[in-house]
Amino acid sequence: MNHIELFSGCGGMSLGLKASNFSLLMANELSPMASTTFAYNFLGENLEELAKTERNPQNVVWLSSNFKGLSDRLKENPFQYPPVGTTDSYSDLPDDPMMLAGKLLVGSIVELNRYLRANPVARSALASAFGKKDGLDLVSGGPPCQSFSMAGLRQKNCEKNTLPWEFAEFVKLTQPKLVLLENVTGILRAFNGDDGEKYYAWYEVAKAMAEVGYAPLCLHINARHAGVAQNRPRFILIGINLDYYFRNEKRLSRCKNTTELLTPSVEFALAVGEEGMNMPFGQLTVFDSEKNDHRSLMKNSFLRHLFAEEEVSVKDAIDDLKRSKPSAKSSFVKYLNRSFGGKSDDGIVENNKERSHSETIRQRFRVYQILRDIRDIEVRVEVESLLRRKSTRLSERAWLALQNKKFLLADKKTFGKLPSRTLMQNYFLRLSTLKHSQKALKPNEPAPAALSIPDDTCHYNELRVLTIREMARIQSFPDSFVFLSKETTGGSQRKYEVPQYTQVGNAVPPLLARQIGLCLAELLSSPWSP
Repeated sequence: MNHIELFSGCGGMSLGLKASNFSLLMANELSPMASTTFAYNFLGENLEELAKTERNPQNVVWLSSNFKGLSDRLKENPFQYPPVGTTDSYSDLPDDPMMLAGKLLVGSIVELNRYLRANPVARSALASAFGKKDGLDLVSGGPPCQSFSMAGLRQKNCEKNTLPWEFAEFVKLTQPKLVLLENVTGILRAFNGDDGEKYYAWYEVAKAMAEVGYAPLCLHINARHAGVAQNRPRFILIGINLDYYFRNEKRLSRCKNTTELLTPSVEFALAVGEEGMNMPFGQLTVFDSEKNDHRSLMKNSFLRHLFAEEEVSVKDAIDDLKRSKPSAKSSFVKYLNRSFGGKSDDGIVENNKERSHSETIRQRFRVYQILRDIRDIEVRVEVESLLRRKSTRLSERAWLALQNKKFLLADKKTFGKLPSRTLMQNYFLRLSTLKHSQKALKPNEPAPAALSIPDDTCHYNELRVLTIREMARIQSFPDSFVFLSKETTGGSQRKYEVPQYTQVGNAVPPLLARQIGLCLAELLSSPWSP
């Protein structure tokens, strides 16, 4: 089986699909920083080292750049790439499109689609999977999701909301058998438009896929159910080419539950083909793994691979990486390293550098660890208000709940009790911060969904944020996967740089991608029947 990866990022989706026997034909990514990690792990090229010696990569192609040299390209703002073909731009696109096989294309999906529309030979090369007899099996990817995310500013007309439509345009141009689109769960919640009407982004994306000839099966799933050590709900759209479906309808209908899942999507796609994009909301269901009837249907169909037998905790994922009294590698870690290949147990763990913190931050982290274990919600809220300077008084109730807890004492650099309510109150006020989402991880549960900002989450029993490797473990990356470029960023550069922490936080968990790949493999072969 083969696939083309769009919005590839550092490569979480590609790694998972590779483990489920999909061969990568070509990839596209906007960010040069994320591309550096992708090229190193999938194409065997270290762009940073090549730039130092002024050499050019063999397997990485820039659609268009303002710079000729690789060193400048790696620092370039990707939102300032010039259009392909302009006189003042530099492009690596080959004259023979067949030479794009096995390459990573750095640049905008908008420019890639424009290139394909203007070059039928290139379009044919991709649609044929670079000359393979059975053509292109899958186009996969996760369009950037900030404008759909519940954690960010949700805007109907945000420029980034056009990217799923560019994804659909690429699908139209290349005509794969299957489509896999991943996005945040926030895409399922309605926007309020300027005209007062509700706008359902997922439904519009589903219609866009139907309009280009694909039956969209829409799913709401959680990576934790697939064995990832993170509570990470996601929207997944699996699109089936209608021509492919009808040619294989008998085979695809062997499993009753699979038929029950796919039939409404096929009917929806046919209806959109007749009525167009004006079809009103409410004509398609999202199958939600949190609903018992949907979950039962999914677990007894080709989607059964999305459900692992046991959930995995943060402690399972990273306890062997502790600085003090580390445990042995868990069966989960060994499973990751075994499943995704590469060296894993040689004692060397990359990207595991600990960040330094001031004494004040370490004291605050200790407070978060203490609050995590306090059952009284009112006490937790009260202390958090003190830390954010929303209040200045500690109640007797909170004092009694916390008086026997051991805090990090600034003067002695040791742990101890705070002997009076006034001292404790002043202690919290001295640690005030403008951050609103900091918390300590719970060791025996999956991690929360948002981990891309490293300062927002501290370790469950050490006074520090997670390392890149610990975040990667939680996301289900094996230890053999190396992250390149700078570790973190800030200021105005945050708008376009994709450092290592962001690469991990934005990635599709490889283990989730592998399980989805196993589901797709059944649509491309003989589906399982209960």
